[in-house]
Amino acid sequence: MRQRMRRSMAIAAAAGLLFAAWAVVPRTASAGTLNTDIIGMFPKETGSFAYADLKSGRQYPWFQQLLDQLVPGRFRDFEKNLASAGVDPNSQVDEIAWAQFAASKGGGGDVACVALGSFNPSAAEDRFKQQKMVKIDVHGFHLYAIGGDILLTFVDVNTAVFGSRAALEKMIDVRTGVAASLLTDDTIFPLIHEANGNGLIWAVLDQKDTHATMQQLLPQASQFPQAIAIVNRVKAMTITVTADKNLDVKFQVVCGSTDDANLMGAAVPAIILMRRYQASQGNPDLASALDRATVKPTGDRLNLDIPVSQEQLVTLIHDRTFAVPM
Repeated sequence: MRQRMRRSMAIAAAAGLLFAAWAVVPRTASAGTLNTDIIGMFPKETGSFAYADLKSGRQYPWFQQLLDQLVPGRFRDFEKNLASAGVDPNSQVDEIAWAQFAASKGGGGDVACVALGSFNPSAAEDRFKQQKMVKIDVHGFHLYAIGGDILLTFVDVNTAVFGSRAALEKMIDVRTGVAASLLTDDTIFPLIHEANGNGLIWAVLDQKDTHATMQQLLPQASQFPQAIAIVNRVKAMTITVTADKNLDVKFQVVCGSTDDANLMGAAVPAIILMRRYQASQGNPDLASALDRATVKPTGDRLNLDIPVSQEQLVTLIHDRTFAVPM
């Protein structure tokens, strides 16, 4: 994930009400499905949002490497950060959701992550005190500096939140009612609702991250002037990763119109063919995966489905094929 960080927001509510509001957040409803109340902890200005079912994913030897490419750069060492709190990510963290908030003018965006599992906040805070970690109190919440500018706080025994101070303050602001929740966003939230529950890992990318991902996935599109204009009108993208014996990666591009989706649907097969030819020179596994790729426009959406075998996946991960800029 790119550096798009740092803004602070005012907090205005009693600590007792704040704790009461966050303490009732329930756990996720089922594997791969994130409870709406957890999504609602994030602010409306969220730009890109993602989720990973760690508990289910750990059965696959490739899962952690794939996750490392999808989790934001600043949080790829989140396990180490949690370990400083005395938390064993492999046994105590079942799911994570992370988001990058839309950047303000002249500034960067903030990133925050919610870890769901089984925690002991009291024991963790005792450990922090022994280690003399920096503690910042924000309206009743104890934010501990667990690494660099990353702060962590426990909402309850099942929920931990970590990110920059500005990010955590924004989330607290949502809980106090000072700021609007992501649930009120009529662009990103409907896409999150569609993706939720449809993969071991799923993500919704905003326009900026979508453009960067498309450039990485299909760089040959730059050779088609008409395609460039269509890509510039793309609004968002959803990514879902499902796994059984093989892996299936689905990209759904939200185009500017039905006509754009149809035009892109006609152009992308030729772009994939060029990408496949180039990949065949040094990455036969990617070339083979692209052979099975399917492209289908539906309304203002363009669906790209890339099935991958377990054997191919190892090579593709090594080549950072699935890395996204979020």
